[in-house]
Amino acid sequence: MAVRPPRPALPRATIRPLGRADAEAVRRIYNAEVLGSTATFDLRPRTPEEQERWVQDHLGAYPAVVAEVAGRVVGFASVSPYRRRPAYATTVEDSVYVDAEARGQGLGRQLLEELLVQAARHGFHTVLARIEATNQASIALHQGCGFEPVGLEREVGRKFGRWLDVCVLQRLL
Repeated sequence: MAVRPPRPALPRATIRPLGRADAEAVRRIYNAEVLGSTATFDLRPRTPEEQERWVQDHLGAYPAVVAEVAGRVVGFASVSPYRRRPAYATTVEDSVYVDAEARGQGLGRQLLEELLVQAARHGFHTVLARIEATNQASIALHQGCGFEPVGLEREVGRKFGRWLDVCVLQRLL
């Protein structure tokens, strides 16, 4: 069996709050997943205008953080409202995305750990992760950060001509 050489280590990443200037870098990372994976159930790439609105939504009560290496954004994580009804106000859903070239360096964990700190600071109580059920790397990342599986939603999404299940994980802050 051939052994793949390890990826070269990236220079140290800075994890920092999302800023308006990060919109295009975040859009680039996200749209790559829209077009090439089931990490998101979006079916069409975000436009620059949609991305600007997304950034605006994450500069206030619903924080987002980015990983920057050598001046380049290589990943991001955010929380979004779980449901719009008032009783759910302290529950959020997280998202974590790392550029394909930067994976395997621990950036996802750094992003998620900082995002959880920010979510607690913003007064949230519960963070839910809804992950396509075959995405074992994301499930392992969340479990490594204290999330516990709480359910499986069967065939709730359809992308690339196939039905997709969603694993639900939860972390109380």
